[in-house]
Order: sequence, then structure tokens, then C-alpha cells
Amino acid sequence: MAVGSGKAVASPAGEGDAARRVQGVPPAVAAPPATAGGAAGRRSRWSSEERRSRRYRRDVRWSPYAFVAPFFLFFTAFGLFPLLYTGWSSLHRVSLHDPTTMEWAGLHNYTRLLEDEFFWNALRNTFTIGVISTVPQLLVALGIAHLLGYRLRGSTFFRVAMLTPYATSVAAATLVFVLLFGRDYGMINWALGLVGFDAVDWQNGTWSSQIAVSTIVIWRWTGYNALIYLAAMQAVPRDLYESAALDGASRWQQFIYVTIPSLRPTILFTVVVSTIGATQLFGEPLLFGGAGGEKGGASHQFQTLGLYMYEQGWFNFHLGRASAIAWTMFLILLLIAAVNAAVARRLRKSQ
Repeated sequence: MAVGSGKAVASPAGEGDAARRVQGVPPAVAAPPATAGGAAGRRSRWSSEERRSRRYRRDVRWSPYAFVAPFFLFFTAFGLFPLLYTGWSSLHRVSLHDPTTMEWAGLHNYTRLLEDEFFWNALRNTFTIGVISTVPQLLVALGIAHLLGYRLRGSTFFRVAMLTPYATSVAAATLVFVLLFGRDYGMINWALGLVGFDAVDWQNGTWSSQIAVSTIVIWRWTGYNALIYLAAMQAVPRDLYESAALDGASRWQQFIYVTIPSLRPTILFTVVVSTIGATQLFGEPLLFGGAGGEKGGASHQFQTLGLYMYEQGWFNFHLGRASAIAWTMFLILLLIAAVNAAVARRLRKSQ
């Protein structure tokens, strides 16, 4: 650019820079042009951050569903579908010889159950064995939990030992008890003979066989329930026991008036779970009966609903009838759950 007349005359860029150098003025530094490339970079940076934020929101929203999806897939395949298919089969005549051929029967399988004396016998046996096994089991478990609550030497060993029967195989435990309750050479009859009692035919008597089966259930599940009670007892505030002790309450009175009321929800839970287990009782009576164990003895004296269903489906080949028995058991369990909900609601209101 030439200087002189006051008018700026355009000159080539090289001459302008040379003139500035002559006059001591530094050459002009060109400002970086506001090109479209810079804006595009900022937009790409913003868009990448927005994409990461969008991915994060999707991850937070959908990841929990992905984590629980395997459970629902397995439940649908091995739980819900068999349940619905069994309900559909219960409305048909189906034979084990040809399970794909179904003949519509409506509610015939259910009405036939109501007329079947063996069904009512199995239901009655299930109820009596459930009562004989559940009541002593929970009472003994409560007492054991109370003892384990004290500061004992080797308390960890005793707590682990309580779970040993639960971890034992049903088959192994039942076979041992079959030997113990043997009529001729069993240890139980040997002990009864020492105190002057005659030998008992445990397997062929009605009450004796049910007591023997209940003993197996009691032995297997008492320790499990004892640990549940122990965990609940440790959650009871110590202040309640200290207040009761200051009022002059003995250990027994503290157990009755402090521990038991605090354990009411836990006791209700164990009662319901034990009742459900008694309704589904299968392995112990099956193995205790030996050959022909599905009949529950020669006179069906300890045949449970589970054994009756097994006999109808896999020995008499009536899959439709067995499906009806399975759904009847399911409805009984729903009734037990409804009673449990009603009792729990009433306990909450009373508290």
C-alpha cells in the first residue's frame, strides 16, 4: 500500500509487506479465517458429546432390563410354559404312550378327582404328614435358635452343623432312615425293645409310616429353619431385653414376651414355606416305600398328592389326569398364599 496522497492504493500483498518493513512497521498478521472447517469441528465435538450422553441415558434406562432378562427367559421356558401346557393338558385325555394326541375332555379330569377315594386319601395323608412334620420342626428350630443365640464356644461350628442335614441328599437321608425304622433289625425297634415295647412295623402301619416319613422331614429342615430364626433373633433390639431384665423378667419370660412377638413375621414365613413344602412332599415317601413306593405303602397309607400324581402319570399313563392333580396342587398353594397374605395384613394392622 502506498502512503502519500491520503488515498489508499491497493498494491500486491508482497509489496505491502515490503513497505511495512522499510517503515519499521511489522507485517500484518492475517487473522485465522472463520472458515466452515472450525464450525464443523465444534459441531462434530458437540454431536459426539450428545451421542455419548444419549448412550449413557439409554444405558441407565435399559441395562437393568438386560440384567434381569435371562431370569425371565429361563422362567418362561422352564416355568411358565410347562405350567400353561400342564393346564391345557388337564383339559384333555392324554396318554403317556402318545402324548401328542389329545382328546378334549373339559373338566372331566377334575370332576373325576372329586369322586376318587384315592385322591381324598392322598390329600388327607398330605395334610396329616404336613402337620406332624411342620409343628415339631418349627418348635424345635425355635428352641435351637434360642440356644445358639447365647455366646457359646464353637458357635460357628454348631451353626454350620445345623445346615448339614439340609445339605444331605434326600436319597441318602431317606435310605438311612429306612434302615433305622426297619421292622426286624432297625435301631429304633431295638431301642424300643430295651424299654419294654414291642417292635413296630413302621412301613405298613398308617400312623407309624406317617410318623416315620415326618421324622425324615423334621431331621432335614429343622436346622435350616433354626438359622432363619437365629438371624431374626439377632435383629431384635437389645434394649428390649435390657428393659425386660430391669422389670424383673426371667430368661424364659423374655423369650415369651420379647422374642416371640418380635419373630411373628418370620414365624409366619416359615409356617407358609413349610406348608408349601409339605404339599409338594415327594422324595421322602417315595424312597421310604421302596419297591412300589409310588403307591405310598400297600394300603396307600402314606401316599401324598405328589406320589398320587406320579402314579397316575407314569404308572397308569394318564397324563391328563396327572396334569389335573398338578393344577389342583397349584390351586391349593395359591389358597395358602392368600391365607398368608391375609394373616400378614392383620398382623401389620395389629402392630
